[in-house]
Amino acid sequence: MSNQSEPLNQLSEIAAAFATKAPKVVDYWSLRLVDQVSEGLAVRDGIAEPSGLALSRGAMITVSDAAGIGYGATSDLSPAGLSAAFGHALRFAALHQRLGLFDARQHPRSALRAEYASTVAQPWTSWTLQDKFAMLSDACARLDVDQRIVERIAWLEHQRTTQLLTSSDGAEIAQNWDYVHCGLSATAAANGQTQTRRGGGADQAQQGGLERIETSALIADAERVASEAIALAEAPECPNGRRDLVLLPSQMTLQIHESIGHPLELDRILGDERNYAGLSFVTPEMFGTYRYGSSLLNVTFDPDVPGELATYRADDDGTRAQRVHLIRDGVLERPLGGALSQRRGRINGTANARASAWYRPPIDRMANINLEPGEDRLNELIARIEHGILMDTNRSWSIDDSRNKFQFGCELGRLIEDGELKGLVRNPGYRGISAAFWRNLDGVCGPETMEVRGVRNCGKGEPNQAVFVGHASPPCLFRDVEIFGGGID
Repeated sequence: MSNQSEPLNQLSEIAAAFATKAPKVVDYWSLRLVDQVSEGLAVRDGIAEPSGLALSRGAMITVSDAAGIGYGATSDLSPAGLSAAFGHALRFAALHQRLGLFDARQHPRSALRAEYASTVAQPWTSWTLQDKFAMLSDACARLDVDQRIVERIAWLEHQRTTQLLTSSDGAEIAQNWDYVHCGLSATAAANGQTQTRRGGGADQAQQGGLERIETSALIADAERVASEAIALAEAPECPNGRRDLVLLPSQMTLQIHESIGHPLELDRILGDERNYAGLSFVTPEMFGTYRYGSSLLNVTFDPDVPGELATYRADDDGTRAQRVHLIRDGVLERPLGGALSQRRGRINGTANARASAWYRPPIDRMANINLEPGEDRLNELIARIEHGILMDTNRSWSIDDSRNKFQFGCELGRLIEDGELKGLVRNPGYRGISAAFWRNLDGVCGPETMEVRGVRNCGKGEPNQAVFVGHASPPCLFRDVEIFGGGID
């Protein structure tokens, strides 16, 4: 990496020292070193909240020996600490060789040498703490447009993760991710109703530096966010019944995440998650033939989109990441499975073995899962609808343990009648079954409407791992969807 940071220099020294003393008695080992710092700031109702600062540094050692694999994690990065973790991993590898469910000789070995760093125009440290709180105070004040606003929040968060993966086969993969996430929330109370609206980048987390504040329109978005919260509190309830549905990218994020991303995770398909997060309605036999959606549905695993949350050069097993189609012209092509799951399932997947922290081993995770743009314009989609509704910004989600039947609630809805957008409705929601829903996809907007967003709390695995996941999508039209309201008139 061209301008190596101090954390990376330190991790490199630790890795080099470990390599000279690592035992030569095993078939393969890897060392994944992680240094992470995160900070969170917020102003609520004009008052600065206590700031949060977290530091984490540690190592995961993976040992593969004969048919066994074992892991050892430690925050003690001294030679003695790493040696103890290696011994721990070796003992578990021996246990796995006797009792494991798969032959560890299938585990991937990496000799890859690669590097990656987020593009950062304005480093987090280029502003003082006072500068950041002054900006948040300004944003929070701009939400105070009316006495009906009963809660105002503006927040700013940063996370920097430096990771170095080395192996006995000569791998050296240095990656550095910077994330700046900001947002606004305004809650309004009127006529016995309480409604919350978010904006200012709240659901548009990406990699980058403080320049993300301007691109997220934190200051400029405040008046709109507050005004829409008030308007929603005074709006009628969303009607019930079957209608056509336009989803904006803010809601497409969760739709893709829950009903495409999770069902396609190969370890879930192979049964690894059945006791915790459930199975998948997808089976190995479906790949290559199953019609997941209409011919307009094209979904990619794309680790190369600048700034997207899960853009990276290689996964945490050391497999180089490359863009591939998961669904092409509506037909299911491949799962989200890292190298180990691919060998277990005898099916091609993606480079998506990811760990949430140094003390967790990699498992199959979503990364950047994007719905590719079509050719429509948003006004053209709306003009084709006789009775419908447009929904924006997710606020609730539920999906069964086969990742098939789902129900979502959104912050904002707009009626569509005879090809025209009408007034707001509150508490809009919809439900469906994955295959039927995606087969009713009847319009996909063009590249100019594509928005890069993501999820920062995707949980999975035992013990639990929460990771950042990127999703990009244009607005989409779905026909004949069950729509419902979620509040009380």
